Amino acid sequence: MWCRGTAGLARGSPDAPGLLAMVEAFYGRAAAMVEAEAAAGVAGAQWDRLPWVRGLLETIRRCSYVLEVAFPLRRDSGTWEVVRGWRAQHSQHCLPCKGGVRFSSSIGVDEVKALAALMTYKCAVVDLPFGGAMTGVRIDPKKYSEHELEKITRHFTVEMSKKGFIGPGIDVLAPDVSTGEREMSWIADTYTHTLGYRDINAQACVTGKPISQGGIHGRHSATGRGVLHGIENYITNTDYMDCIGLSPGFPGKTFVLQGFGKVGRHTMKYLHQYGARCICVGETDGAIYNPRGIDPKELQDYEQVKFSSEGSAPCCQAGSSGVSCSFQSHGTIVGFPKAEPYDGSILEVPCDILIPAAIEKQLTRENAPRVQAKIIAEAANGPTTPAAHEIFLQRNILVIPDVYVNAGGVTVSFFEWLKNLNHVSYGRLSFKYEWESSYYLLQSVQHSLEQWFGKSRGEIPIIPSPEFQARVTGASEKDIVYSGLAYTMEQSAKQIMAMAARYNLGLDQRTAAYLCALEKVLTVYNEAGFTY
Repeated sequence: MWCRGTAGLARGSPDAPGLLAMVEAFYGRAAAMVEAEAAAGVAGAQWDRLPWVRGLLETIRRCSYVLEVAFPLRRDSGTWEVVRGWRAQHSQHCLPCKGGVRFSSSIGVDEVKALAALMTYKCAVVDLPFGGAMTGVRIDPKKYSEHELEKITRHFTVEMSKKGFIGPGIDVLAPDVSTGEREMSWIADTYTHTLGYRDINAQACVTGKPISQGGIHGRHSATGRGVLHGIENYITNTDYMDCIGLSPGFPGKTFVLQGFGKVGRHTMKYLHQYGARCICVGETDGAIYNPRGIDPKELQDYEQVKFSSEGSAPCCQAGSSGVSCSFQSHGTIVGFPKAEPYDGSILEVPCDILIPAAIEKQLTRENAPRVQAKIIAEAANGPTTPAAHEIFLQRNILVIPDVYVNAGGVTVSFFEWLKNLNHVSYGRLSFKYEWESSYYLLQSVQHSLEQWFGKSRGEIPIIPSPEFQARVTGASEKDIVYSGLAYTMEQSAKQIMAMAARYNLGLDQRTAAYLCALEKVLTVYNEAGFTY
């Protein structure tokens, strides 16, 4: 279950600051450390360098633009209501901006600005040429019909288009909480057939689309796979594992997962494949526990069957048998027969790896002393408050920060954006050529060996290994996407670790990640300057 320790905390209290205050606190820590070194590195300045750098850091910190929209919606019942939403562009140091679309009844402008800032830092950490952005629409999507949600999505898209807050070279949207391929397809179609009708690249105004609408294979599971690689790059590092007293590698490790949504279920699947054992899973309506391990496929099948049998899915309500409920993601894990109900806080379950993959501000000053994990991988945005962060450092717990480990989704979104701009899928121009080249290479080796040893010895067949055969004949767009994601996460981890060593930060990987982001954004402003 969600951490009970935060239920009674007021918004904005010292231990439960708003998400924007949290992001700015982490930013401030890194900015103070980079200030002196960045000041010394500004080239060609004819004035005091320190004020110049401080001005740049303040420019990076603040959100550049916020669009607030309010428009009327006629419900299916005939009643009217006003829908409010925001699109924040935190930084335009690189264009286009990039960020998700969240439907939530509790979202507000400060949270939108905070998530946009996180996107700026996240993109910089993994070397993506985007500024950060975010959209929040204040609705509870469960209370609206599909027709009403489509009207809201399309209307909001038109409003953003009129104000220049969407476009393949301006601002690119993506899925977030309570949005997915369906909503992204509506957005792309609306933009393409309205203000973007003259833009040949209009389809690139949004990522996370269905494959038929220009999406990319591997996007659906990208964030979860990014979490896997993020953990992998640390858990296989002997220096960091020695610091926290854990043996390197996944096999035999136990992990606890908070949140079994789009990110959580794929994270659980991949860690299970790599040999780790999930012992506890928590959702909004309950938690389950099995010290021998929980199989992710069995749990997902149970959740979907349970959901379908209750007839609560939209397709069940509509009486349509042609739509599979297996694509729904709002079932329940409660009652899973191969695990026991768990009534305590799952954040305090003894384990090797704790993965908060749900909502913000779950790890606080109140519960941080009772966390018994060695590694915390922040698959959600902003799950740890600054006070909890300090406690984890004191307790020698390795926290892999959200601005790095949560970056798999936006990385693959970048690949989709490039695919849309290129108007061709990955590998279409090269798969067959590469397969034939590999075949001719093997054939050439075989002929050379036969000539060297003589025909009297008969043929010397060159038989490719199963791994080589699979790589050559079984390559797909998904293979290329997964390879690019793994490489990106690996290189970014090396940069963060190098930054931590440079500033002697020890296990404080969050500050190291923010330092990486700030230095990259500072470099852009220092080299490109400002338009006016």
